[in-house]
Amino acid sequence: MTTANSRTAEHPIDPIFLERWSPRAFTGEEISEHTLRTMFEAARWAPSSYNSQPWRFLYARRDNTHWDKFLGLLNEFNRSWAKTASAIVFVVSSETMAVPGKDTPVPSRSHSFDAGAAWGYLALQAAFMGWHAHGMAGIEYDRIYTELKVPPGFQVECGVTIGRLGPKTLLPESLQAREAPSPRKPLTELAFEGGF
Repeated sequence: MTTANSRTAEHPIDPIFLERWSPRAFTGEEISEHTLRTMFEAARWAPSSYNSQPWRFLYARRDNTHWDKFLGLLNEFNRSWAKTASAIVFVVSSETMAVPGKDTPVPSRSHSFDAGAAWGYLALQAAFMGWHAHGMAGIEYDRIYTELKVPPGFQVECGVTIGRLGPKTLLPESLQAREAPSPRKPLTELAFEGGF
């Protein structure tokens, strides 16, 4: 068993998997383009069907010209705490892919799954570097398509905030009690040999 960050895994794994979690309290520290691109570089190496690499990352760093627009594309709840993040990223994926032997792209059944793998790589790289990434479904999907000019054939998957961990007192009082690494369901509820 592995223990880290007040969590215990049922089987031995690298501690980084337990140290990675999704806080909401961020310090508002500036993140450099180089640091953020290192996280995107890790995501770039995620596996994907036919090596199609369907993911795209649309982002804004704190205190740049795009920040207010990106913050405004989160729902009201997420805006209440994400305002102290260092970067906001929207993950988008291509709904089609090129495959050997085909002259035109074909529909991809796995584009969301593949983009999820890339987001996971990004989150782990952030943790390796002492940053935290928090994925969000609470985003303004329709507005993102329009305001960020997402082309046809791409699907908006999720939002991500990235920042340095700050004290939970930075959060609205209603969120402070929830600001801790979350547990996981037991493996017996998740993995089944031979079928469901």
